[in-house]
Amino acid sequence: MAEPAVVRQWRSARPVQLAAILAPFRRGGGDPTFRVGPDGSVVRGIRTPDGPATLELDCAPKESEISARAWGPGAAWAVEQAPALVGEGDDPSGFVGLHPPVVDAIRRFPGWRVPRSGLVLDALVPAIIEQKVTGKEAFGGYHRLVRTHGEVAPGPWGAAGLRVPPDAAGWRAIPSWEFLRASVDASRSDTIQRVCRVAGSLERLTSGSTEAGRAGLRSVSGVGVWTAAEVAQRAWGDADAVSFGDYHVARTIGWTLVGQELDDAGLATLLEPYAGHRFRVQRLLELAGHQRPRHGPRMAPRTHLPR
Repeated sequence: MAEPAVVRQWRSARPVQLAAILAPFRRGGGDPTFRVGPDGSVVRGIRTPDGPATLELDCAPKESEISARAWGPGAAWAVEQAPALVGEGDDPSGFVGLHPPVVDAIRRFPGWRVPRSGLVLDALVPAIIEQKVTGKEAFGGYHRLVRTHGEVAPGPWGAAGLRVPPDAAGWRAIPSWEFLRASVDASRSDTIQRVCRVAGSLERLTSGSTEAGRAGLRSVSGVGVWTAAEVAQRAWGDADAVSFGDYHVARTIGWTLVGQELDDAGLATLLEPYAGHRFRVQRLLELAGHQRPRHGPRMAPRTHLPR
């Protein structure tokens, strides 16, 4: 007999653009933990505090009616947290577009909110893998590790290839040579080992302030400002966690808003009037497709690591 789903439905008081809200949780087009249906539904294989779960979300946009269905040991937790995941707790009050591109992005994406998954390791391990490498290299490595060391997602989506990432013990059990075959060098795999050793403490950071949470993450060697921001954006719904330290973000936002590329210090000054909502600006401009002109070839993936 098929495992029954845990179901929750609700009507949001605001517009909902589901795919745009949840897109940051997708690590590349081949992410084995993420599916987007032709009807705009989104499915995730996640590791909850209660165990693995498959969470399927869909939305009737005109009515802002959202349905959540989940399977597995973590199903009840997943549907309980589903409203936060689609940004029901996000508070945009006080946010006003001060530059024409921001005003335009607000108009184009009225149903986007900052999501809050409540899952630190779910956001932290992929962010570590993505440190200082191309997106293609990072996504490929993450996909390989999850397919090899994760598990089949509960419910009907498991048969379609959906996977759930390893838990902290599972990540720690991966041999160093398996990380190297996935193009994850020793520096990043060692950081994964360190964060997984204190995973319980890091997950508890969810209950405190986002500033304290980011500081707690940075207390682990190998987790810097950029990585902590990537986690804060996804796990805690931190609307102010702009991605300082990113190779492209400061340059792109500077070019879009003032016509010149900026460094992190310049970006901090530029976004000061948006304090409390600086990541909101970043993400809305990303959704609107703003990119600075490229003046040279893209960074090539490294070829010296074993496959």
